[in-house]
Amino acid sequence: MTAFLAADGCALAYSDKGEGLALLCLPGLTRTMADFDYLMPHLPPCRVIRMDYRGRGDSGWTGAETYTVAQEAKDALALLDHLGVAKAAILGTSRGGLIGMLLGAVARDRMLGLCLNDVGPDIARAGLARIADYVGRTPAGRTYADYAARLSRSPGFSNVPDSRWLDEARRLAVETPDGLRLRYDPALRDAFVKGLDGPPVDLWPMFDALAGLPLALIRGANSDLLTPQTAAEMLRRRPDMIFAEVQGRAHIPFLDEPQSLAAIHAFLKALQ
Repeated sequence: MTAFLAADGCALAYSDKGEGLALLCLPGLTRTMADFDYLMPHLPPCRVIRMDYRGRGDSGWTGAETYTVAQEAKDALALLDHLGVAKAAILGTSRGGLIGMLLGAVARDRMLGLCLNDVGPDIARAGLARIADYVGRTPAGRTYADYAARLSRSPGFSNVPDSRWLDEARRLAVETPDGLRLRYDPALRDAFVKGLDGPPVDLWPMFDALAGLPLALIRGANSDLLTPQTAAEMLRRRPDMIFAEVQGRAHIPFLDEPQSLAAIHAFLKALQ
């Protein structure tokens, strides 16, 4: 494991591979840098930087009060500082996209552009409720095969081979003699529920702050988190935004679908 210490002493795991344009890949809420394994073989030559947020994967656990978008944005900037990267493009999946939008508002000088994977400034309540149903709870079943079978029944997904669901099970949990274990601090649930129960936050100003930066959006056609209406409004505000809708995907696309790859390649080309 490669890691560096954040300002509070938390060890944050990361990967830094390749050369050229820096692409910082930020995963979803409960996920790790492995979120981007499917994408890696399809990227053009570039410097791909990935990280595990605090409380996830191989990074240290620091408690529910620190598992916030604001803290994770600070940690992302700290990683860029640690690596000596002045500017990076950001590919953000779900939670990672929210972090990317925040960085666009508070650290625009560090960003080359932002590609959002199935997230926007208006997050549908139905998607949040679904996440609240599982976050922080140990998956049912005792084996990866059990978990994969459950994942294969995820609503909104089609044409996904069983092998992919088994890969997903291995990325999301650890198989032990006592059953499955989460790859993140269960206290993440407390942080998520606190945010869910709090007053609504208007994120559109953060989206609007991205004006002038190359922007891309990938949406799962069956997503319950990013509605067609929100995507349409994003396009209305940013008609130059690269946009792809992936059929047979809900929240979230895996990023190796042809539509996802076309959008990501166009995004990276726009940065040149």
